[in-house]
Amino acid sequence: MNIEAQWMRGGTSKCWVFEAEHLQESGTSLDVLLPRLFGSPDPRQIDGVGGATSTTSKAVILHRPVSAGVDVEYTFAQVGIEDAAVDWGSNCGNGSAVVGLYAIEKGWVVPNGDVTRIVTRNTNTNQIIVQRIATPAGALASAPEARMPGVPFPGHAVGLGFQDPAGRTTGALLPSGAATDTISAGGARWTVSMVDAGAPVVMVCAEELGLDLARYDSWRAGVERQLETLEQIRRQAAVRMGLVPTAAEAARAIPKLAIVGAPARPDPGCDANVMMLSMGKPHPALAITGSIALTLAARTPSSVLHAITGGAGAPTLRLRTPAGVIETWTEEHNGTLLVGVDRTARTIATTTIHLPEIPGSAVAAALAGATR
Repeated sequence: MNIEAQWMRGGTSKCWVFEAEHLQESGTSLDVLLPRLFGSPDPRQIDGVGGATSTTSKAVILHRPVSAGVDVEYTFAQVGIEDAAVDWGSNCGNGSAVVGLYAIEKGWVVPNGDVTRIVTRNTNTNQIIVQRIATPAGALASAPEARMPGVPFPGHAVGLGFQDPAGRTTGALLPSGAATDTISAGGARWTVSMVDAGAPVVMVCAEELGLDLARYDSWRAGVERQLETLEQIRRQAAVRMGLVPTAAEAARAIPKLAIVGAPARPDPGCDANVMMLSMGKPHPALAITGSIALTLAARTPSSVLHAITGGAGAPTLRLRTPAGVIETWTEEHNGTLLVGVDRTARTIATTTIHLPEIPGSAVAAALAGATR
């Protein structure tokens, strides 16, 4: 069986974009279908379309809207690499950046003016994300020129505004009820902040990990030596946040874990240094859903990030990441809060993926029946 798909870059991630009805034609559970399409379990994903990293083993599944006031609905899937599993527990902000662009390219949404506004809803978290796509003179540019940190080539400008993002997964901005908590792991006690906005995130102080605040470029090596302890912290945070009953049941993708520290000296171009983990490894840039949580954490008194940034309530927050400084923004209109970030996106390829026989699937059953 063949499945139509589009390969797209959104922010600092790449993902395969599917229309829901095309996947449904396989008659196979997505928890079985997607790992096989991506080539999992295999650290190379050599027999599939996966990119063998957490930032390139993603799927975005688009649906025609069923909610009033929403232009496009979509579901995000983080596809396992070493294991044949799919994590449906959270959204991907970088992946979200392809949704509005796809809708315009496919004619689902007609461009309107120099910037087209598209209301999208992520079904994993029931989060409304207002997307603003650059459409100069009422059309997508044939040669887009927008640039962003972490990507060497330009793309279409996409603004992502998360509408009232607090508590979308757990029901509360501070799931534990406190701005800071203490978690024991690796023979030590760690001061953390657990925040749910965009995605559930647990934040750990760089200083407590012994990282050199004056040498951000040395953080990766220091973090990689403590991955086991950081995973213990993350799994315990999953329980404290009410995501799972036991640490052993914590999902790979949520909560996310971010290491935060103050700039070495007052820096007019940066408010905080951040290194986030993705599927147990240092993220090459920053999970955008995580940046939304960081933004609200900086506005929350007594959180570890509020202590670093001073919590001045500025409309922008500048976060240094391995890919450069990423700036988030906040806007309030008539009691509605938008927390957002600007990304770029583009389509890389439109293709047909050839689906191999999957034992036990409807496809396999049909093939077996044809040979009897």
